[in-house]
Amino acid sequence: MKTARTYEELMTRLDEMSGKAAERQVDKTDETKKKVEAYNTAFWEAMYTGMPQNALREGSDGSGGYLVPDTYDERLVQALTKKNVLRQIATTIPTTQKLTIPISLGGENATWMPENEAYSFSEAEFDEVVIDAHKLGTSILVSDEMLEDGGVDLEKYIEDIFAERISNEEESVFINGDGNGKPIGIIHQASIGKVTDEKGKISADDLVDMEFSLAEPYRKNAVWVMSNDAYCRLSQLRHYRGNPIWSSGFEEEMPMKLFGYPIYICDFMNNVVPGGIPVMFGDFSYYWIGDRGKRVIKRLVERYADRGQVAFITTERVDAKLVLPEAVKLLKVKSDKE
Repeated sequence: MKTARTYEELMTRLDEMSGKAAERQVDKTDETKKKVEAYNTAFWEAMYTGMPQNALREGSDGSGGYLVPDTYDERLVQALTKKNVLRQIATTIPTTQKLTIPISLGGENATWMPENEAYSFSEAEFDEVVIDAHKLGTSILVSDEMLEDGGVDLEKYIEDIFAERISNEEESVFINGDGNGKPIGIIHQASIGKVTDEKGKISADDLVDMEFSLAEPYRKNAVWVMSNDAYCRLSQLRHYRGNPIWSSGFEEEMPMKLFGYPIYICDFMNNVVPGGIPVMFGDFSYYWIGDRGKRVIKRLVERYADRGQVAFITTERVDAKLVLPEAVKLLKVKSDKE
């Protein structure tokens, strides 16, 4: 089986496994467009009234929920991306099944050899990355009056709440997840690039060491991901003359940069505390987020009828993996154990 080392090889391999290349060639005829429009209309009428139409049958998940229309699913993904730092810098891929991607861990180096000498071979090492799917959802309550009076834009209302809640939980798990019924976080996949020189503190020298702990090929597209606390402390570092050593925080350029690399602030990274991991550095295009199918919305009436409310349960299935762990390095704050 063909293995992959570069980003381009990984994407090609994924296309072969998921059938994505063939899907790109789908021609939407007028008849298909009419079906899409009919489904979209029927979907939102059902969300408002609770009375599904025949046009929704193909989109049923078998448990009372319906796949959201394509255009609305795109809106939800865009809303998640705006709020979720990892979705902004990672590679997001659509999946239809569990993907097992073989990865080469190493290969032969070139060697100088005398003429007519035989080649020497060593056994190649391989690993595999599995991108599966974990279910994540949230419930949204709307009053009967809001639906009956037509005073609420239900599409926008669900989009805003879904994006806020789901993006927060996604970002938290993409960083710190333990892999138990949820994706495993980056801090459990990447290796430590640098332990700070001082206990409970972070310095500019630590970040210089951190930068060069990452292999050169991955530095070309690398970014910093750090906590608010780490960003604040680094912004306060000063020269011996009292001037800030880093003035990026006062520039208009967004995102900010440090040593020429963009900075992204993540609420779910650790503070600068002994044993904490407040900073990551690397090429996060090797962090793959697999979206399994489309989002599903289920309308519940009976459960909240006595309150005069209707609940909408919105779910997605997602997984994420750092397909090449060496592409990202972690900064750990020194503690008594180091």
